[in-house]
Amino acid sequence: MKPAALKAACLTLNGAEETFPFGPETSVFKVGGKIFALSTLDAEPLKVSLKCDPEVAVRLREAYPAVTPGWHLNKRHWNTVLLDGSVPDRLVREMIEDSYDLIVTQLPRRQQLVLDWPGVSRPAEGDDLSR
Repeated sequence: MKPAALKAACLTLNGAEETFPFGPETSVFKVGGKIFALSTLDAEPLKVSLKCDPEVAVRLREAYPAVTPGWHLNKRHWNTVLLDGSVPDRLVREMIEDSYDLIVTQLPRRQQLVLDWPGVSRPAEGDDLSR
């Protein structure tokens, strides 16, 4: 996966934004103000750090040497993926989507609805959306 494809995969998700809180070299992708991906897009080799379910994180690390515990992150909940071609691009996109979903599940229901997130049930007419 190339830097432009990584950036596009992150930004095509509803409500995703690219920010630079750690300086101009580190792209931090957020939804609802919370981080779901980090990468230095002009670095070689290209890497991305993604939030991950702890059990899935361990399985991915065992299956792919290019997947390691998150660098400078909570190693139980974050993986860093070396994008050297050894992890299929399709799987990397799934990992990005899973990271995004983990963050969106933590957002209030109202924000989930605004994001048109498929994981939230649609309100019935007259439902209170203030939650």
